Amino acid sequence: MNIISWNVNGLRAINKKGNWTEILKLNPDILCLQETKVEAEQLPEEVRNPKGYFSYFSHSKTRKGYSGVAVYTKEKPEKVEEGMGIKDMDQEGRLLVLYYSDFVLLNCYFPNGGGGPDRLSYKLKFYDNFLEFIETLRKRGHKVIFCGDINTAHEEIDLARPEENEENTGFLPEERAWIDELIYHGYIDIFRHLYPNTRDVYTFWDMQTGARARNVGWRIDYFFISPDLLKSVKSTSMMTNFYGSDHCPIVLELK
Repeated sequence: MNIISWNVNGLRAINKKGNWTEILKLNPDILCLQETKVEAEQLPEEVRNPKGYFSYFSHSKTRKGYSGVAVYTKEKPEKVEEGMGIKDMDQEGRLLVLYYSDFVLLNCYFPNGGGGPDRLSYKLKFYDNFLEFIETLRKRGHKVIFCGDINTAHEEIDLARPEENEENTGFLPEERAWIDELIYHGYIDIFRHLYPNTRDVYTFWDMQTGARARNVGWRIDYFFISPDLLKSVKSTSMMTNFYGSDHCPIVLELK
């Protein structure tokens, strides 16, 4: 099974640029998109319901053209949920939860902590609620995969210029500490597990400064798995040469 996760920075935008067709040519079994910035009704039919896929969407209820996630899957899930069941955490359309027979897949676009202390506080609250939510899934006997834009680089190896960003959101100690807590609870950052010392591999680059051409980036997009799925992992990779967004797609292959 092949799962692709990608922050598209606008689903309509990648469609206009031709990147939608390109990503579908890769024939993923499951395609998870973040920052779609669209409601399903605004999409053309070939993007809303591509042939061979079941499609699910969540959009922001508070602000148009903002946030949003989508999942396209060849196998119909047993159940799909939108959000965590917490009103103030769910209004921005950041989470889809798909229940399959072998695992639960969560596609999440985590908040960015920029824009002042209120948004950082919201991000940290979202983090805590999300961890509680996935821990509840595990207690119910589910194996868990979650993917998406976490909006935080975990360690210095995960961004090109750590010293310059020590006081910037996305690399603040309190943000990074949450990923420490995830790992303490047993969740595995599968890329870093398989490639513990690999450097200069990122998933996000600032477009305004032309950072991608210089590979001045951040690794803020992840696949995390519960430990009971580790034996099922075949490989993971970053599609750093795939363009269309300020993020690149990431891939998880399961046996």
